[in-house]
Amino acid sequence: MLIDSSADTLLEQTSRSFFLTLKVLPKSIRKQVGLLYLLARVADTIADSKTGEVDLLLSALEAWDRVTSHDGEEMGDLSHLSSLQTNPSEKELLENVDIPLNAFNSISENDRIHMRRCLKIIISGQTLDLQRFGPANDSDKISSLENEKELDDYAYRVAGCVGEFWTTMTLAHIVSVDGPTSEIMFEHGIRFGKALQMINILRDIPEDLSFGRCYIPKPLLEDVNLEPSQLLDASNYEKFSPVYQSLLDITQGHIDAAEQYILMLPKRQIRLKIACLLPILIGQQTVNLLRTNNVLDSNEPVKVPRKTVKRLMTSAIIGSITPGGTRRLLKKNRKK
Repeated sequence: MLIDSSADTLLEQTSRSFFLTLKVLPKSIRKQVGLLYLLARVADTIADSKTGEVDLLLSALEAWDRVTSHDGEEMGDLSHLSSLQTNPSEKELLENVDIPLNAFNSISENDRIHMRRCLKIIISGQTLDLQRFGPANDSDKISSLENEKELDDYAYRVAGCVGEFWTTMTLAHIVSVDGPTSEIMFEHGIRFGKALQMINILRDIPEDLSFGRCYIPKPLLEDVNLEPSQLLDASNYEKFSPVYQSLLDITQGHIDAAEQYILMLPKRQIRLKIACLLPILIGQQTVNLLRTNNVLDSNEPVKVPRKTVKRLMTSAIIGSITPGGTRRLLKKNRKK
């Protein structure tokens, strides 16, 4: 059992791949990480609800922020938003938000402080996204980010802060290091989270464009004489490629930092290593595919095959228990 039977069911239904990572995490932080994921997934589902009423979504996010920030608060009715969900698991999640809220009470006060801080940052990112782009509806108008600073800030708010939280839990419950080492781990942990979010952004360009959202900063597009709407045409990929490759370079830099994070983990912490290795192995494989595929072609979405994910999980286990195996695995995975 990761959290409790009810929460575990919601967790497995809403994220099968992340559920695999949670199952191998050390028990001392498994519940905190899994529960934070569920709480954040509620916020994400609210923000992505297909409705033209942006004020309704902002109000629901504000209510969720208030409920998760204080004990004794009750969440308002989400039945209208749950009825809009096309994914049955997300519909069930919004209908049962009391499950993660009740489980939250069983977490220690100190861990709850850190969970609340991280969740508040995540919600601020989703709120900013709604204010900037509006609701995720089919849209003829496409807005883009104003600059690269906004892109980096967004990556931190929705994922970098999770790497920060993960590191906080690791240092509080599993690993003991000195001050300078902990600072380096936090820096790498934040970049770990940013790496995964940048991969999502760079992989999901066509889908985001269909909802009127372009996370590619406007000045970068202007440098190659492109408008956000022109990214809907796959034939513009060659023109877009220099910008795209430069953003993949930034992503690779974050992955490099994540690899250093993993190599800093004590050898005896095998479960923790496996849990960190799997998303980075999959992430590196995704970046490798994005380097050579036309990401603007919505008919050919880039995705690491399920059989490859299973193979990478096996490799992560073997690499974590073999002397020098983690470093060799990371190096080998990059070349594929």
